[in-house]
Amino acid sequence: MSVNHGANLYDLSSKYGFSKEEFMDFSSNINPFGTSKLAKEYIINNIDIVSMYPDPNYIELKKSIASYCKCLENNIILGSGATELISSFIKTIKPKKALLLSPAYSEYEKELSKINCNITKYFSRYENNFKIDVSELIENISENRYDLVIICNPNNPTGFTFTSKEIEKILRSTSSFVMVDETYVEFTDTKIYSSTSLVDNYNNLFVIRGTSKFFSTPGLRLGYGLIGNEKVKDSINSQLDLWNINIIASSMGQIMFTDKEFINHCTDVILRERDFLTEELNQLKDLHVYESNGNFILCKIQSEKITARTLREKLIPNKIIIRDCSSFDGLDEYFFRVCILKPEENRLLLNALKEIFI
Repeated sequence: MSVNHGANLYDLSSKYGFSKEEFMDFSSNINPFGTSKLAKEYIINNIDIVSMYPDPNYIELKKSIASYCKCLENNIILGSGATELISSFIKTIKPKKALLLSPAYSEYEKELSKINCNITKYFSRYENNFKIDVSELIENISENRYDLVIICNPNNPTGFTFTSKEIEKILRSTSSFVMVDETYVEFTDTKIYSSTSLVDNYNNLFVIRGTSKFFSTPGLRLGYGLIGNEKVKDSINSQLDLWNINIIASSMGQIMFTDKEFINHCTDVILRERDFLTEELNQLKDLHVYESNGNFILCKIQSEKITARTLREKLIPNKIIIRDCSSFDGLDEYFFRVCILKPEENRLLLNALKEIFI
């Protein structure tokens, strides 16, 4: 695991003498409530399906995703995690000029660099609380005529989010491909912020999602992309292996996307805890806390007495891990990010931070 993608619990466990399970990992933006109980029970009770090949067309899985995302089944591409689909899409359209909204997930730039794409970074600024004016962004896109615009929505690590209406406004203003990574959108109000239903009407939109974060299944490697552009869709599908989604992932996916009780419970608790944690962190005068629509909160240490790296090291003996964000472009050594965990863990984090900052 790259250090830029968060904590390596294996290394930390060895170094500090704690088991991996003892750590409260606020650096990992994965649903703390685990995955769907219904999906797990199905696999436990039907484990013999491992002796079967998956449906090569994944008909039932695509039905579940289409209903969940409110888009056409035919516009769904399945991948082994969201990262595979990011790579496949970029390799397929081969952009010569790309605009990358930054700070951002490092894999976008990595994949663009592989094809020698000319990358322009459009930075959101901490002076503006990392908010981006959509009209100014559209003006930039229109002037420079990029082949591809990449938007992480909600943005990781800032938490800023465009509404679906704003994304549609961008799509209407340009012929550039727009890739919207919605890895974290399920942790907020999808009716306002998700663009999945737009793929049926806009040929230049590619929406990426995965099950690693909200459904807490990084081990399944189940991702999906939504696109209405037939040429691009057929090209990506032609590159993917037959049965690229294993039968455990396919079967669990069918159930997870329809488990409304699980989905509603997780969303309600995480949003409530995010609001609580934001309010409490704002009480610490040494921190500037940024508004977030993700399941994480970005903070900046106001005092130069301590850096994010030092803060992280001070918290580890308490079995608490936070994310030092200095590896993100545009963020200095005073930025850190905390994810939303279970209520009791969030309160332990606050108590530990208060001991340091008060």
